[in-house]
Amino acid sequence: MRFIDANVFLYAVVKPRGGMSGEILERKEKAKRILRRVESGEETVITTVVRIGEVANILEAKAGLETALSFVENVLLAENIEVLPVLYEDYLKALSLTKEKRVSLNDALAYVKMITKGVNEIYTFDNHFKNIPVETIQE
Repeated sequence: MRFIDANVFLYAVVKPRGGMSGEILERKEKAKRILRRVESGEETVITTVVRIGEVANILEAKAGLETALSFVENVLLAENIEVLPVLYEDYLKALSLTKEKRVSLNDALAYVKMITKGVNEIYTFDNHFKNIPVETIQE
């Protein structure tokens, strides 16, 4: 089981604009491959309602409400994507972890949920996860 970060969804779904760097285009292709594997029945991946909300907000702004709603519906109904709830206590744990590991609050929150589920691998293109003892998967 792996955690899937918001940026994987975004790289895969948001349409490219002109003038994107080769690095960004490469990430987009990698993200699409990750999502194709998940859609094809790869082992269950987890994420949080916070991550889904982040993606929905960005998709609504960049691609419109219909695209955002379609994304949320597809993720929530996917059989092998488990969307974890986030509790007040999760944020309290994440607050101290943010200070200790020097990562964003939402990245610390992802780690808190990963620990809860016994997960130590994450699909992400976020370099901040190097400060947390997890294995990042970008392919």
